[in-house]
Amino acid sequence: MQDFSDVTKTYPESSLVFTKKKTGGRNNYGRVTARAIGGGHKQKIRIVDFMRKKFGVPATVVAIEYDPGRSARIALLEYSDKEKTYIVAPDGIKVGDTLMSGDAAAPTVGNALPLGSIPVGVSIHNIELVPGRGAQIVRSAGSFATLMSRDGGYAQVKLPSGEIRLIHERCLATIGQVGNAQWENITIGKAGRNVWLGKRGMSRGMVRNPVDHPNGGGQGKSKGGGGRQHLMSPWGKLAKGARTRNKRKISNRFILVRRDGRPMKLK
Repeated sequence: MQDFSDVTKTYPESSLVFTKKKTGGRNNYGRVTARAIGGGHKQKIRIVDFMRKKFGVPATVVAIEYDPGRSARIALLEYSDKEKTYIVAPDGIKVGDTLMSGDAAAPTVGNALPLGSIPVGVSIHNIELVPGRGAQIVRSAGSFATLMSRDGGYAQVKLPSGEIRLIHERCLATIGQVGNAQWENITIGKAGRNVWLGKRGMSRGMVRNPVDHPNGGGQGKSKGGGGRQHLMSPWGKLAKGARTRNKRKISNRFILVRRDGRPMKLK
């Protein structure tokens, strides 16, 4: 069971939510392009502030709320000018705490600072990859990255995957670890709970016929495919073991150590 003892407010702030119609995995032609999607409970999208651009303006934590669209909790902030926003709730913050963003903010849990102003060795989350774009990585429940060092205008950050990456020191990051770390211990328990989440059941490719899946067919229980052919999807894409990252991706230059521990080789 998931513990909701940290949630202090049941209903979301009406000005910070909107309704998005579910697609059921279908595109604008009504054709299924993503299978095993459908059903699910109604959900409203919470507008979360990943920019934290109100530099130097203190904000008070008004509530900790549940967000059906993400694994982490969200915190409702009210700034001194009465504006309200949501942020991803770090571990350890509580109602009544005061948070701030910008160079002048103290490096304490929940404050957002440029990487150039954060002490080395501190745990961080909600990290920007491009200054001003907003946080893109380390946003899921219980996750955190570590600021390892700084040199030449860039910070070395060790991500949760083990990858070590260069990020510009003007990029914002939030101090601390994302809350609700117990989320990884959730047991789904039954197929119906996945349906509540909008995930429909799907049979394994190995138990289908050859016409329906690259792994289908075989006498009895077969590992699929058989001989020397490379297993392909109906659209000609390799079905097993193909690498999907572009070898010449421009951001490869910022990766120092890959997540498997090997140093990145630049060509």
